Amino acid sequence: MKVVLVVLMAVSALSGCVPRIEVAAPKEPITINMNVRIEHEIMIKADKDVEALLRSRSDVF
Repeated sequence: MKVVLVVLMAVSALSGCVPRIEVAAPKEPITINMNVRIEHEIMIKADKDVEALLRSRSDVF
């Protein structure tokens, strides 16, 4: 009888320790700081005839 009582007490004590998982949204909004520096270097090669045309027609550009 004592063994049954001890087993019942152990089972009741262990059943009280049930893990609880909670998923909740944060109270503050999520902030993403993106400090990005972008640099471009564009190089254009032109044919000598095109360069001469561009020089002679400088009023176009």
